[in-house]
Amino acid sequence: MSLDVIPIGVLFAATIILVVIAIEAGYRLGKAVHRRSEKEKEASVSAIVGAILGLVAFILAFTFEIVSNRYDARKALVCDEANAISTAYLRTEFMSEPDRGKTKKLFKEYVDARVAVANSRDFENVQKVLTEANLFQHQLWDMAVANAFKDMHSPVAALYIDSLNKVIDIHALRVAVGLRARIPAGIWLVLYIIVVLGMVGVGYQTAITGSTERSWAMPLLALAFSLVIALIASLDRPQSGFITVTQQPLVDLQASMATDLAAPSGGGTTK
Repeated sequence: MSLDVIPIGVLFAATIILVVIAIEAGYRLGKAVHRRSEKEKEASVSAIVGAILGLVAFILAFTFEIVSNRYDARKALVCDEANAISTAYLRTEFMSEPDRGKTKKLFKEYVDARVAVANSRDFENVQKVLTEANLFQHQLWDMAVANAFKDMHSPVAALYIDSLNKVIDIHALRVAVGLRARIPAGIWLVLYIIVVLGMVGVGYQTAITGSTERSWAMPLLALAFSLVIALIASLDRPQSGFITVTQQPLVDLQASMATDLAAPSGGGTTK
């Protein structure tokens, strides 16, 4: 089961409530135990709670590292895709007309679709635009193959096909890393279980110490844990809109293509 169906704001609020309930449950349990017997030692409870909180810190760090590395990968792939498309676009100069003009326009429409996917927050719209992008890829590939058959020994055609193949490969990587890869549900389950156990332990320890009132610091603890979990969830969902990867390399390429296509000669340089 994916947590994508739960909005980040709802997940944040629900985590705060869950943590507060866990602390309160632990506090009441500790109070009940303390009233019946005072043999429970604070030192032993502190050691156990410390161990659980250490596990909480470990699983939070482990999960954060997963999404952080994936975020860095998404940033790198944007630059890689922009460079790959730019290279393939410039190599279309070796084509003869009318294929050259058609291919350039297809590349422009393809970049428009890629930018639209990154800026969209609607999953259905993302799927629709991705389908359009795949159609552009098929059209570009068919035209590349047709041109290659005109001269089977042309090194220029081979270079163009190689650059186009790289564009398609990076597109597949971006879809896999950005839209398909998610933190497994099992990790989320373990994370929440350990957080709840840790918060129950914190509340229990507070009661065992003989405190007659709940600390005002407890809501701050709930807020802190909830913020970290919400941050992890935001990094795990590129389409959430909270933490996004800049698409500026593709936007710059988009503007460059528009300028090139608007020029009378539509010329360019090789790469």
